[in-house]
Amino acid sequence: MKYPILLHKSKYGYSVSAPSLPGCHSQGQSEREALVNIKDAIRVYLAMEQRELGAVKLCEVEVAFA
Repeated sequence: MKYPILLHKSKYGYSVSAPSLPGCHSQGQSEREALVNIKDAIRVYLAMEQRELGAVKLCEVEVAFA
């Protein structure tokens, strides 16, 4: 599964979040480290969601806007 992420560089390193997963954030000293860390954060987030909610299925729907 692929998740969009937001990667922000600052003087302190990189912060990264997955906007489709509220509260799922991480950081790293390098871009590579931040990307590795957000992958781990996403795995943990999804595991916690599954434990709390039971079987979770992520789906997409298309909505037409007139």
